Amino acid sequence: MDLSTKYLGLTLKNPLVVSASPLSEDIDNIRKMEEAGASAVVLHSLFEEQITVESFELDRHLSDGAESSAESLSYFPNLTSYNMGPEGYLAQVAKAKTAVKIPIIASLNGVSSGGWIRYAKKMEEAGADALELNIYTIPTDLDTTSEQIEQAYAKLVGDVKSSIGIPIAVKLGPFFSTLANLARRLEQAGAGALVLFNRFYQPDFDLEALEIVPSLKLSTQYELLLRLHWVAILWGRVKVDLAITGGVHTAHDVLKAMMAGAQVVEIASALLKNGIGYLKTIESDLTAWMEEHEYESIRQMQGSMSQRSVADPNSFLRANYLKVLSSYALKS
Repeated sequence: MDLSTKYLGLTLKNPLVVSASPLSEDIDNIRKMEEAGASAVVLHSLFEEQITVESFELDRHLSDGAESSAESLSYFPNLTSYNMGPEGYLAQVAKAKTAVKIPIIASLNGVSSGGWIRYAKKMEEAGADALELNIYTIPTDLDTTSEQIEQAYAKLVGDVKSSIGIPIAVKLGPFFSTLANLARRLEQAGAGALVLFNRFYQPDFDLEALEIVPSLKLSTQYELLLRLHWVAILWGRVKVDLAITGGVHTAHDVLKAMMAGAQVVEIASALLKNGIGYLKTIESDLTAWMEEHEYESIRQMQGSMSQRSVADPNSFLRANYLKVLSSYALKS
């Protein structure tokens, strides 16, 4: 049974990649991931704000006694130490590469082109096999157009790619007016893969304290459907690799992702819920299903349920929407 797949130019032993999460902050956890069957690990993210705040702190100390805006830093959380801070993050990349044989993918979370992207090169120098660029922005300016946003994304990818030699995966959210066109633009800018989709954590309201409070919920399998939809549409139409993250909890979810056209899945919530060893269960169930249904390899099924491969391509478009609505009947 051949579970291997190609992703970002890397040959992986199976499509099970551990997504960025607090689990990867511990080197022992990364070892456990390899032992449990993970084919690669995406480290937790280093944020643009962390690097920017570190620069502010350096400038403040260099100009001690001069006029400064140190008080503005109080609006940030303690980002210089969050996720180990920039220098600690680079050390973590190097340690992880020494600790395991599977590829280590660094993660850089940002929104704008600027001096902070020099850390992409530092991540490469620390030993990262690839970089996942996690672009997170919530545009609220009424004068900003979708074209301006998408152009900024493409420019950022191009700027990062021009600074490093390792491949780049771009992790996106689903909220774009023309996602298919953006996928092609990011490919042209130098992206080697698209990771669909980022999960944006929305704050909640505390009605008693009248405060905004953080809210975090693990993904559910229902969230997989949107990812399957877009991977199945993009497969064979863009040259970048495709990864699904969000909603992958079982071997069946992995199989659906492969048939839609993904090269890999990125898993985090299922491991936070069930433990790192749960990867063994997913891989075992994956192998059993393939044996039962006489599949010899992962590559044999990749893209078999994509829009280009199914008998009724309209199932991915409005026809499916209409069928679902017409099939629902109210119970008396």
